[in-house]
Amino acid sequence: MPEWVMVASDMAKEQAGLVDARLAKALSHPMRAHILGILNDRVASPNEIAGMINERLPNVSYHVRALHELECIELVRTAQRRGAIEHYYRALKRPFFSDRDWKRLPQSARQAMSDVALQMIWEDVSSAIEADTFERRSDRYLTRSPLVLDERGWGELNEVLGGVLAEAERIGSQSVKRLAKADEIGIPTRLVMMHFEASEAEEPESGGGSSGKRRKR
Repeated sequence: MPEWVMVASDMAKEQAGLVDARLAKALSHPMRAHILGILNDRVASPNEIAGMINERLPNVSYHVRALHELECIELVRTAQRRGAIEHYYRALKRPFFSDRDWKRLPQSARQAMSDVALQMIWEDVSSAIEADTFERRSDRYLTRSPLVLDERGWGELNEVLGGVLAEAERIGSQSVKRLAKADEIGIPTRLVMMHFEASEAEEPESGGGSSGKRRKR
């Protein structure tokens, strides 16, 4: 179950593994971060990626080569296309950072990677809305919750979210096995979790401060 994750809790790291120096270097450039995110989702060529992100092919090819040299992606196959050989890649490393690794990065690098992740999230949401799949299932889950926390509460909530991520990984792995056994096609989904410091406090609404359509219980 490929995904883009900025920070993983200890529970999630046990399943996904820690980031290393090569991955940190790879993700330090916004375009490389975006390319790696795409190759986590699918096999693609530099030409296809250039079309997806609306960038010049030479620039994309340069960063794909850099990712390959950093051993973050691997060549899957080649194909003849319009008189040229097109190379198709997939990701080898998934962008997981521990809390400690993430804090060691300069703020500019964290911001660049967050910008790419948010762009990919928005692209996923926009694509689902255009395809009329966002509201296709009545049990889809969407909430927005303004909270006021102390430092302890901030840490506790992040641990809870890390546990949700680990459980999602487990559910995804079991689903893949069941689908393979039944020879069925699965449901493509996106799980997005964000917890950040707001620009200003907002008075929580009555009933816990959550808004949005929750899954029916």
